[in-house]
Amino acid sequence: MSPEGRGIAGHLPAVAGGGSFRILHVSTGNVCRSPITERLTRHALSHRLGGPVTGELIVESAGTWGHEGAPMEANAAAVLADFGADASGFTGRELLDEHVIRADLVLTATRDHRAQVISMGHSAGLRTFTLKEFTRLVRAIDPATLPPLDDGMAERARALVRAAAALRGWLLAPSPDADEVYDPYGAPITFFRSIGDEINQALDPVVTALTGVTAGR
Repeated sequence: MSPEGRGIAGHLPAVAGGGSFRILHVSTGNVCRSPITERLTRHALSHRLGGPVTGELIVESAGTWGHEGAPMEANAAAVLADFGADASGFTGRELLDEHVIRADLVLTATRDHRAQVISMGHSAGLRTFTLKEFTRLVRAIDPATLPPLDDGMAERARALVRAAAALRGWLLAPSPDADEVYDPYGAPITFFRSIGDEINQALDPVVTALTGVTAGR
């Protein structure tokens, strides 16, 4: 697989400005939570921007104990279908150093995943968050302080990550479990759907901050 890998199918329309921005979603097996998050992110971005996913923003995923080459769990695919998101063509992969090195933003399912990514080095600490942690921080950022989309979506996204990192020590989680997305592996579809709802709700303010477009538009 080429270095661009699965990101080729996860690009968004290019906005004026240079460079690209890569979002990496991380869970354990890369067959449940991170595939759901990857594909819901792509779906939401495409919906907000009104175009097919080709351009400067790359969205992909991997697992700390990834099932390399495995298909997405059937219940995870069913959850994506509930949201109208595309589950096709997905294959699991194990998290490698190169994935962390290339990523501009790493969003993990749990604090343990975050710690594992950071322990890999590559100066990942300032760009690695749990999904719910990043959502909490993004909610506190005034979008007016971010670069306009005319400067490029990648530049706006980098500014968002810098602002979130600066807030991390000041805006703490209300409880130890507040930043966790629990593993639905082996659970019934009802639990998968509850996890899908959690992920979708957590992604909403992030996608709004990235695109400047709210879900209702």
